[in-house]
Amino acid sequence: MTGRLALTDDNRRWWTLAAMCFALFMVMLDNTVVNVALPSIQDDLRTSITGLEWTVNAYTLAFGVLLVTGGRLGDIFGRRRVFLIGVVLFAASSLFIGFSQSSAWLIGGRALQGVGAALMMPATLSIITNAFPPHERGKAIGTWAGVSALALAIGPVLGGVLVEHVSWQSIFFINLPVAAGAVAVTLFATRESRDETVLPKIDFAGVAAITIGLTALTLALVEAGAWGWTSPQILALFALAAGGVAAFALIERRVAVPMVDFAFFGSRTFLGANIVAFIISFAMLGMFFFLTLYMQNVLDYSPLETGVRFLPTTLMVIVVAPIAGRQTDRIGPRPLITAGLALVAGALLWQSFLQADTSFAFLLPGFVLMGVGIALVMSPMSTAAMNAVDQTKAGVASGILSMSRMVGGTLGVAVLGTFIGHTTSQAQFVDALGDGLLIGAFVAAAGAAVAWVLISPELAGGATHPSPPAGEAAAPPVEPARETVGA
Repeated sequence: MTGRLALTDDNRRWWTLAAMCFALFMVMLDNTVVNVALPSIQDDLRTSITGLEWTVNAYTLAFGVLLVTGGRLGDIFGRRRVFLIGVVLFAASSLFIGFSQSSAWLIGGRALQGVGAALMMPATLSIITNAFPPHERGKAIGTWAGVSALALAIGPVLGGVLVEHVSWQSIFFINLPVAAGAVAVTLFATRESRDETVLPKIDFAGVAAITIGLTALTLALVEAGAWGWTSPQILALFALAAGGVAAFALIERRVAVPMVDFAFFGSRTFLGANIVAFIISFAMLGMFFFLTLYMQNVLDYSPLETGVRFLPTTLMVIVVAPIAGRQTDRIGPRPLITAGLALVAGALLWQSFLQADTSFAFLLPGFVLMGVGIALVMSPMSTAAMNAVDQTKAGVASGILSMSRMVGGTLGVAVLGTFIGHTTSQAQFVDALGDGLLIGAFVAAAGAAVAWVLISPELAGGATHPSPPAGEAAAPPVEPARETVGA
């Protein structure tokens, strides 16, 4: 009977992981297919370039700003409940977008999609953290990361096929069956979990302060290339962002039930994982964004041909991420993260030598190295962050980690865009892209050093847990000790 119950619990964990992967697949797929559809959307809705930019930016703003809030709401009111609300909202907004008759309709729907994604994404990682014991989280999160890469891999290809042979609306309608699957499996397998250590009370002042601060910061990063980093508007937004974040820190130290416990950052591993999340996204997303432009505008590849040429990177992530997750459970996250960032630095350094007539054969080693490096970083980084905090705080911890990734990626695109935005010829574009990739390589190399210094050398789940002698009860897995900065 005991064995049957244990087997049932184990199956429940993996079905829960499947549900989280369904939702993650939907969100990551949507991130990539929309870019392919932008020209068709522009023609059909007669949208301006500004309208197209806000088709992307409305989602980015809502998603990035509400990540921490979404994670904390899950901790307070139930992670499964908030996750399901997010999935339903994401699916409903996808249906709404599919019937868009104007640019304003489309942008409003994309903002609602961002809200749904912000409720979903922290919940996926926090639910996995609560479903799996510490010494198995690496394997589970590795699978989670591999599914994310799978969605990124097939997104441009699937988007190109759907836009070319069906319609641009179909890329949003495809979310509906995926969402239905995520809801069904979640209701079937996932147990509810929440933070039982605090009262179910929303910190409205903290939510307002962090929303104002992150909205200003994200908008400044998105528009810095167009408005100029030293323009009055951007400087005012940065000042507002600093004021919002400072007010948030003051509020959180005074309220009875804070949204974010700043003691999290007393953990060297949690701090290091968030810095790594910022750095890997800074290096990765800037490279993806502008190499896409390079291959289409300089090498004359079609959108579909461009998407196919990113497959070596994403296929490496699909293959290596689950392996990295299992190795995290065995050797700990620090050596994997350090090696991964070193490979990312090497990939960016290699690609910084591209020219206007560079062949794909030259770019291929960089794409492969980038994929392996990303895979070695993402899963161990997530495992390290989630194991560094008590699992009752998993939702808000996941939201903070996702926010670090979002801000890093947005800044990476903005910084590289500053190099490229003022170019007036193809030769200048290529030279500026090479310089930007070189900066990304230095940032990634610095991240490798940060990871080695801050990430704990302990195994992801703490000490290993050998089987107890016959006749003795198995002790529950022990969370790793929380090391503090300066200790």
